[in-house]
Amino acid sequence: MSLLARLAPHLPYVRRYARALTGDQTSGDAYVRVALEALAAGDRQLPPDMTPRVALYHVFHSIWTATGAQLEETGGGEVRDEATRRLMRIAPRSRQAFLLTALEGFTPTEASQILDADPTEVERLIADAQADIDAELATDVLIIEDEAIISADIESLVRELGHTVVATATTHDEAVAAVAHDRPGLVLADIQLADGSSGIDAVKDILKRFDVPVIFITAFPERLLTGERPEPTFLITKPFQPETVKAAISQALFFHPAGRRRAA
Repeated sequence: MSLLARLAPHLPYVRRYARALTGDQTSGDAYVRVALEALAAGDRQLPPDMTPRVALYHVFHSIWTATGAQLEETGGGEVRDEATRRLMRIAPRSRQAFLLTALEGFTPTEASQILDADPTEVERLIADAQADIDAELATDVLIIEDEAIISADIESLVRELGHTVVATATTHDEAVAAVAHDRPGLVLADIQLADGSSGIDAVKDILKRFDVPVIFITAFPERLLTGERPEPTFLITKPFQPETVKAAISQALFFHPAGRRRAA
């Protein structure tokens, strides 16, 4: 089987991970591209003792660690932006371990292979990252979801992280009306809504009014992971794991430039 055929099923997900890790689609895609070019040129090899998916992430990390894992202050000690300030408050290794397990679904053992770390260290890194992130931000959340049980589950997860759900919407019109009344600091959205309207269109209309981080939670991820820009940085596939949603919420707020806290 060719290298491309072995890696193709995993590329959308390593791109998703790279975007979450760097907080930017362009930067994330650039690191993935460099990793693939290194593999194609023979400069890097997929470790034979790992599955193709684990091996791909391992190669990506070897590239990312060598070129971009450590963020530094700019001249004069001035930090570039709020997202960078948050990144510098959480150790890179903790962030990596947290995302690999909570967002990408790797086991601690697989994450330890990717990071060349001991599984016990990975567990500690995950706990450290979660504690730092949860203490950093709290905000108001809009949930756009037409299935009542799923909406209730998401609301419970949001509240567990210390955030406030200011509104839930089941249609495009309800979502747009909700933000006119209460401006959220985070939007969680399905893409196929109750009346046949589109959560994608609802999000587009919301983003025309103000900048807010968005997480799509959908049973149809292929509608968003098309390789075309813009793509969502944060995308969760149904059925979801609670820890995956928690991780995405923390990271979406963590990386968003505004970093808007809960309204007083």
